[in-house]
Amino acid sequence: MLRKRENKEASTKGVSIRAGLMVVLVAAATLTVTNFIQSRYLQKGIKQEASLRAQSELEGARSDIMDIVNQAEAAVRNSLWIAQWCLSQTDSLFRVPQRVVLDNPVVVGSTMALVPDYNSKYPLYAPYAVRNLVNGNIQILSLATEEYDYPSQEWFLVALEDTEGYWSEPYFDIGGGDQYMTTYSMPVKDRNGNIAAVLTADVSLDWLTSVVKEIQLYPNSTSTIVSRDGNTLVMAGNTPPEGEKYQTFSIPVERTGWTLSISVPEKDLFASVRKAGYLIRLLQLLGFVMLLFILRVLTKNLIKLHALSEQKERMQSELRIGHDIQMSMVPKTFPPFPDRKDLDFAAVIIPAKEVGGDLYDYYIRDGLLFFCIGDVSGKGVPAAMVMTVTHTLFRAVSSHETSPARIVSVMNTSLTQSNESEMFVTFFIGVLNLASGHLQYCNAGHNPPLWLADGIKKLPVEPNLPLGVEDEFSFQEQEVCLRYDDALFLYTDGLTEAENASAQLFGEERVQEVLHKRRNSMEHLKAMEEAVDQFVGEAPQSDDLTMLFINYLGGEQHLVLHNDVQEISKLADFVDSIAEENQLDPSLAMSLNLALEEAVTNVVLYAYPKGTDGEVDITARLADGSLEFVISDSGIPFDPTAAPKADTTLSVQERPIGGLGIYLVREIMDDVHYERVDGKNRLSISKKV
Repeated sequence: MLRKRENKEASTKGVSIRAGLMVVLVAAATLTVTNFIQSRYLQKGIKQEASLRAQSELEGARSDIMDIVNQAEAAVRNSLWIAQWCLSQTDSLFRVPQRVVLDNPVVVGSTMALVPDYNSKYPLYAPYAVRNLVNGNIQILSLATEEYDYPSQEWFLVALEDTEGYWSEPYFDIGGGDQYMTTYSMPVKDRNGNIAAVLTADVSLDWLTSVVKEIQLYPNSTSTIVSRDGNTLVMAGNTPPEGEKYQTFSIPVERTGWTLSISVPEKDLFASVRKAGYLIRLLQLLGFVMLLFILRVLTKNLIKLHALSEQKERMQSELRIGHDIQMSMVPKTFPPFPDRKDLDFAAVIIPAKEVGGDLYDYYIRDGLLFFCIGDVSGKGVPAAMVMTVTHTLFRAVSSHETSPARIVSVMNTSLTQSNESEMFVTFFIGVLNLASGHLQYCNAGHNPPLWLADGIKKLPVEPNLPLGVEDEFSFQEQEVCLRYDDALFLYTDGLTEAENASAQLFGEERVQEVLHKRRNSMEHLKAMEEAVDQFVGEAPQSDDLTMLFINYLGGEQHLVLHNDVQEISKLADFVDSIAEENQLDPSLAMSLNLALEEAVTNVVLYAYPKGTDGEVDITARLADGSLEFVISDSGIPFDPTAAPKADTTLSVQERPIGGLGIYLVREIMDDVHYERVDGKNRLSISKKV
């Protein structure tokens, strides 16, 4: 035996070591993959952040460039009307470019170049105003020279075709401004709509260098501005080494055809990622060392844990067995009395994970329905044992006793004397006479049942102590009378105290909301269970939930007759059976039979046209100490209560025909009422018994 135990421990130890090594390997692989994924996401985030920074820098630079561009364009556009006016004054044309340069500091030069042969006096004419870069004075030159063929220049040719204005490719202007510049030009039309000249504004590109130099995203980044033809206008920063990877961000400069861009070496972009990677790998190494140390400790603890798991499994098995025993003691076949038409009954226990102490029971003896519901304080096997004892006591005591108070008293004495676990039981017991609807009950500290009659209300209960608390306690018994279709809903606090994830309770209001719509007993319990599930959601169930629904359908009898006088003889047996069942006085039974015969004879003789077959439906029910007969038919509308009251003081010869039958019914019965409902005559007559 000792060797067998040692072999088992050695085997467990070997399994633990292998499991620990597997954990280390999985952890190493997980950390490596995590590091790789983390690095990828960091790089992606850095790229996005660099892109946003680059866009911000480029937008600022473009804004500075567009400010100059807009000023130059405005200078030309605002002078077009003057240029048009001066076309007829050739000698004054030089004043137009002179004004453009003088009024606009961003413009270094401007020309008013006539279309060749537009003016017969001056076939080529292009006065040019330029700002002296040294003293700032305005000089007037002529571009109509042999060295400078202005009609062949880009700024002239394209402008003749582009009426919206055109920015030329940057160039070094020899013979004009003698500097690196770009020209904005627009055609000038004469009063006849013909293009007569081109008006320009030259902008020096020296300022572009300062704008581009200010774009410095990273220490080794390179900022450039490129023309529409791909020529580099300005480059600032370090030239990217050949073969090195870099990220480029760019935006266009509207209307000019230029493109602003920033190039950032990836070694600068991801420098922080590399440093973080070195640190992470160092931490991973330390983590592996710690895992190996932990593995040694876990190997010993796993052996102990294995033993504890086996012990826990045995305990759970015992709890499952206890739960099965608990559930096997309560009846679970529904409908429980399929042959009875006077009762609709259903019950259910929805157990929590632990063995609990909820119980219910019911059976019929001598025309009486005995039923109970209870909840043992505490959880686990002790609660289940107390529940078993309580269930057994109920069956044993109620088998020879009909008083709920005496049944509860005997049960309480037995539970109190043997209550070593100091548990108590909240308990409700009822004894229902299925013939009369008379209910006797006793409540021992349990939730008051809900009474579904005219609305929903709590059944009145005395504040009795639970079972097992105090020996020889005097329990108070109560009674009510259930009418046809009245119902009782009994439950344990596992229903109202069911909690959702927010620690909210299901509560009595939600219970009554579900009960508001009348259903059969099984549908009521199913609807309540669904409502609790929806409310609780994923929150764990902490207590057993037990429910009973009792719908009383007794105290009502039916008789259907055809509209034939021969059928009236059946009324005597019908009334006698009701009188016998409810122990009525024979003389009262005779009076009831007489009144019923008079009322039914009226229907048989007058409700249906002669020669037609019809039915007379008679329902009898005993409720609240009154016996009520409801006579209904589908015949022509006829209200017997509308007939004038018969005068019995007159002689037979003097008295008018009719009215005696309803007079007799009124004399015998306490209440007579007629109504026309859903195309039917309905006469209700009742008598206190």
